[in-house]
Amino acid sequence: LSFLFRTLARQGVCLSRPQFSGLFRHAAPMGTTAKDEMNKFWAKNARLNRPMSPHITIYQWSVPMMMSITHRGTGVGLSGAISAFAVAALVLPGSYPHYLDLIHSLSVGPYLIGLAKFGIAFPVSYHTYNGVRHLWWDIGKGFKIPEVYRTGYLVITLSIITSIAVAML
Repeated sequence: LSFLFRTLARQGVCLSRPQFSGLFRHAAPMGTTAKDEMNKFWAKNARLNRPMSPHITIYQWSVPMMMSITHRGTGVGLSGAISAFAVAALVLPGSYPHYLDLIHSLSVGPYLIGLAKFGIAFPVSYHTYNGVRHLWWDIGKGFKIPEVYRTGYLVITLSIITSIAVAML
């Protein structure tokens, strides 16, 4: 791109010529600041009686909306957990059996361990099943509203069943 501009400048083509002025009809003059432009924007919207952008509180919550938020949250959480585990494995002294023995020495009981297993298994299974659902959407299938809800409830059900099964191992 810089080569193109350099070539045009050497040939005497200047964008300030009248024949090129149509290209920059909507550009803001260099003398204005971002604050001036923002004030013009809000003044114009007030003059035209335009509403401000709606906030999330005006929307009615739905299953697909909550599943989308949960899918993003589990993705971020799993990425963070894997990264933290990798850094801990590199930085902390000792080996894996040492920390496993440390967890066994806490004597937390089978119910708390089962709950911890469920807490680890659910985000993994949910993100996996919902990822398959998204891949199904990527090929153009399942976009009708009843199908979206049906596959959403299927993902939730399979995630819970899988998580319970893994927690019982």
